[in-house]
Amino acid sequence: MNEKIENIKKAFNEEMAKMKNRIIVCGGTGCVASGSMNIYKAFQEEYKKRGLDYTVEITKGCREGSTYISKSGCQGFCAQGPLVSVGDIFYTKVKVEDVPEIVEKTIIKGEVIERLIYKNPADGKTYAKRDDIPFYKKQHRILLHDSGRINPEDINEYIGHGGYQGLVKALEIGPEATIEEMKKSQLRGRGGAGFPTGMKWEFTRKSKGDEKYMICNGDEGDPGAFMDRSLLEGNPHSIVEGMIIAGFATGACKGYFYIRAEYPLAIERIQIAIDACYKTGLLGKNILGTGFNYDLEIRYGAGAFVCGEETALIASTEGLKGTPRPKPPFPAQSGLWQKPTTVNNVETLANVPYILSKGGEWYASIGEGKSRGTKVFAMTGKVKNTGLVEIPLGMTVREVAYDIGGGPTHGTEVKAVQSGGPSGGVIPPQYFDKPITYETLKEIGAIMGSGGLIVMDETDCMVDIAKFYLEFCVDESCGKCSPCRIGGYQMLKLLRKVTEGTATDKDIENIEKIAKAMQTASLCALGQTAPNPVLSTLRYFRNEYEEHIHDKKCKTGKCTKLARYEITDACKGCTLCARNCPVKAISGTVRQKHTIDQSKCIKCGLCFNQCKFKAIVRG
Repeated sequence: MNEKIENIKKAFNEEMAKMKNRIIVCGGTGCVASGSMNIYKAFQEEYKKRGLDYTVEITKGCREGSTYISKSGCQGFCAQGPLVSVGDIFYTKVKVEDVPEIVEKTIIKGEVIERLIYKNPADGKTYAKRDDIPFYKKQHRILLHDSGRINPEDINEYIGHGGYQGLVKALEIGPEATIEEMKKSQLRGRGGAGFPTGMKWEFTRKSKGDEKYMICNGDEGDPGAFMDRSLLEGNPHSIVEGMIIAGFATGACKGYFYIRAEYPLAIERIQIAIDACYKTGLLGKNILGTGFNYDLEIRYGAGAFVCGEETALIASTEGLKGTPRPKPPFPAQSGLWQKPTTVNNVETLANVPYILSKGGEWYASIGEGKSRGTKVFAMTGKVKNTGLVEIPLGMTVREVAYDIGGGPTHGTEVKAVQSGGPSGGVIPPQYFDKPITYETLKEIGAIMGSGGLIVMDETDCMVDIAKFYLEFCVDESCGKCSPCRIGGYQMLKLLRKVTEGTATDKDIENIEKIAKAMQTASLCALGQTAPNPVLSTLRYFRNEYEEHIHDKKCKTGKCTKLARYEITDACKGCTLCARNCPVKAISGTVRQKHTIDQSKCIKCGLCFNQCKFKAIVRG
């Protein structure tokens, strides 16, 4: 190992050895939004009040027996936040008022506070240690392991936990051997396309050019996706290290982080990491005395979904309108300012340091078939344990949704799992035991995508879901090519007719024809994949389309123009529905069956949701 890196690691661990306790408060966006930084400050105030020694930064001169109070990145278990760890003890849904009790009972007396540890709703079991909780136990956390355990704003801690060893190895073995190590790992791009990373780097390495560039795609535009944001916030140095290694291997002179401006915490922490690297000699001139020169800077994205496509992202990085261009030439030949350029997404780059430090064969030993390693998913929707999960590729959909996710909420059944965002498709229950791999998902009409995983239940309308994603793609289309610009709009018009009950079977035929034309002729992946949610819902839930068309009915009530609410004989006359109806469409006397005036009803569903006796039906 490089002597400088070794000295930093040694010094950090010597100071950590002085610490008697460590308190980690989750500093991911979800927990921050729930008040975790107030908890972080409350611990410091409580220590001051009691006259106890603590530090919030590991530096030389830490006092023996102190407590290290630190924040971490996203710990993944978002549904249970704010999260606090005291050594091995893991507390969930912590509040500021819990802090004095945690200090008194757990720090001073060594006791576990039972009401703050996780209780599994499935079996009532409680878990004091994080790694024993079913949500964590079935995961294979490589990228997320340190994200929830280290201070993301301290380069010394990252190095103390083995950081920048991958860079040291790359500098020792040289660019070609580094690329070969990446090839051995079989890492594929985690942004959605799944192109082999080592091969992509090699193309740029072999391209002729006096200057070459690296770009980290941190745009992340999928609705419900927060994997890249959490990695950028939680372990920024892993992505910075990945960018430096990639720049070295491809022959780049400079790298750019392209991060959407809506991610202020991610931007802040990446900038802190970059600044720390310049001070430590890991960026700039003559990195670690090897003669390698490399710079990094951040460019803000304005939130355009199309800028997830690499040529559009490159144009935006240059300060131009973010629109795609035809390929070839590919970015590896002519990219940023017409120079050879490699574009990798956040998760791809986060894997790189681990591959270099542990070896490509180690990484390739994880996974299944041509899909190796792990994949990070943002699991949301109608599932108990929403949050960030990392699984070995090859795990089944059922294991993710039920074993890790805890199954559906409110006692409903899972109707489908949507993978791949606006470019993906729905996975119906008959395929829940299929392994999650690039190839398998493609076979059943979905895609891996960047890692959004949305669980849907019986209350979700598949036609409405398809319309939602298509509306998103139509809004986000750059309008450069007519198949996407016109085709998407026309398909959306027909889909709206279905949700309004005015469509015919011919309209479904036309939707499928337009979809195929868009897939074939659109300029970029946005237009080519925009029909995917529509086609996959038609493939597996055509009966719902037919019900909308023939029966003029939406069982879920999500398509409001087709919803109809009626009060049955189970009505007790409690008047709750009448009192809460916003348009006074419900009438009746106390303890007598009520009625709904259909001419006044606006199909809001408030009565259906509030009826305690389930006397209101939706048809």
